[in-house]
Order: sequence, then structure tokens, then C-alpha cells
Amino acid sequence: MEDKDFEDNFKVIKALSDINRMKIIRTLIGGELCACKILKEFDITQPTLSHHMKVLSECGLVVSRKEGKWMHYMLNAHKIEQFQDFITELTTIK
Repeated sequence: MEDKDFEDNFKVIKALSDINRMKIIRTLIGGELCACKILKEFDITQPTLSHHMKVLSECGLVVSRKEGKWMHYMLNAHKIEQFQDFITELTTIK
């Protein structure tokens, strides 16, 4: 593994260090959701959701698109696969 792998995946691990962000990831497993639907699932304010989504987007776990006044979010399957591979390699006993 290269240092860049550790740096990139550290950002993912840091993003996942919040319970609400982990729950948001789990919520998005079913597919793309509008921010308004995500917000209904959590006892948080809209600015707090925006912050969580920004963190998840910046590390690459989530991608977004704007439709009208609403943001829609979905998981970035490629980034999740990369992260799964990283964790597997990191924890494999040789």
C-alpha cells in the first residue's frame, strides 16, 4: 500500500467516525434519495444534514446532483469498493 492509499482512506474513516454519517450511508444503500427524505429519517436540522453530506461527499463516499431546489444523494459504489478492498488488505494477516 502507498501513502496516498492511507491518506485517501483516512478521510473515509474520519467521515465514518460520526454515527449520523454511518446511518446516512446505511439509508442510501437503497438508492438515491432527496435531502428532504434523508432529513425525515433523522432528528437533525437541515444545516446539520448539509454538513454531514458535505463531509461524505468530500471523501468520495457520496455523490450528489441538484434537481430544482433539492439535492439528491447516492452512494459512490466505486469508492465504497475501493474502501472495502483497502480494509481487507489492511487487516489481512500474512
